[in-house]
Amino acid sequence: MRTQVGIVGAGPAGLLLAHLLHRAGIDSVILEARSREYVENRIRAGVLEHTTEDILTAAGVGARMAAEGLPHRGIHLRFAGRDHRIDFTALTGRHVMVYSQHKVVQDLIAARIATGRPILFEAEDVAVHDIATDRPRVSFRHAGSAHQLHCDVIAGCDGFHGVCRPSIPAEALTLFDRVYPFAWLGILAEAAPACDELIYANHERGFALLSMRSPEIVRLYLQCAPDEDLEAWSDDRIWSELAARSAHEGFTLNQGPILQRGVTPMRSFVAEPMRHGRLFLAGDSAHIVPPTGAKGLNLAAADVAVLARALERFFRDGDQAGMDAYSATCLDRVWKAERFSWWMTSTLHRFADQSPFDRRVQLAELSFLAGSTAAATALAENYVGLPLNLA
Repeated sequence: MRTQVGIVGAGPAGLLLAHLLHRAGIDSVILEARSREYVENRIRAGVLEHTTEDILTAAGVGARMAAEGLPHRGIHLRFAGRDHRIDFTALTGRHVMVYSQHKVVQDLIAARIATGRPILFEAEDVAVHDIATDRPRVSFRHAGSAHQLHCDVIAGCDGFHGVCRPSIPAEALTLFDRVYPFAWLGILAEAAPACDELIYANHERGFALLSMRSPEIVRLYLQCAPDEDLEAWSDDRIWSELAARSAHEGFTLNQGPILQRGVTPMRSFVAEPMRHGRLFLAGDSAHIVPPTGAKGLNLAAADVAVLARALERFFRDGDQAGMDAYSATCLDRVWKAERFSWWMTSTLHRFADQSPFDRRVQLAELSFLAGSTAAATALAENYVGLPLNLA
């Protein structure tokens, strides 16, 4: 098999890259280890930056998002008996869009299939070769047969546990990693949202987040231990804890059947550089953020927007400047998102070794946010999405 760009992974990064390349007249083949059903239905983040919304709309895959998505013009910070709203629109003129990641994936898969270009699900034994040359290749098995995909460029969009990043020589990468001493116990429940915007709660018992996926489905989280035993959490215990941590005068937490539950670990991770030869890393294969700042999918979209522009210049004009600048361009934004996600996590969660002094400083930080337009604007600018450099 021969193509211009071999894409490993059919998550948001790989699918969006393939679609942007198609619109630029560049051929690609997508290889995905999981089944289409699995990929289209795994529940992930649901907050899209204004920039991500613009990318999807401009790419012609934003119609369902526009019809079903929920524009949010702010968030609520709940702490020490106070509820303070950060007004994104007033502070930045922008909003975020609540639209589940699995719907983004469904939209992109539908768009890919409509092009007639290859997307191979359940590809096995995927490996990348000759990435330091100008003729890299991908070996894999599909439908019981062995294949070789010859290409000009490989895009590693296969996530944190994928094969692409480990294929780069260890001496060529610098890894930055921080694992947090807590996790999130998350549920998907059939209930109306208790508020029309997200609520981030800092409570003595730990952090809580009240989010939603639609007017009928909520996504709710509790800070918990990394090795939390889900069997110890009955429905009643989950709802009781959520109510306690989000409590506020006049506030009622709506309850309903719990459809899904799971524990999400919390970590920060960055691999530098995001390119080795003709292999380019994008999305979770290159970086992970704790979900507090809602940056994971958004960083992936930004990566591939930069990469698609660089590859368009390369295949159209033979200009490699964009490819050479890819890693530095992306990492500038990645590290700002890592900082913001670390800050949100540190400000809102309880730490086991937190002293009374630390706790007072944490609450003072939240009180400062509530009383300072400058501080609130900094939060809002980061949350709605920093500018994307596509020069």
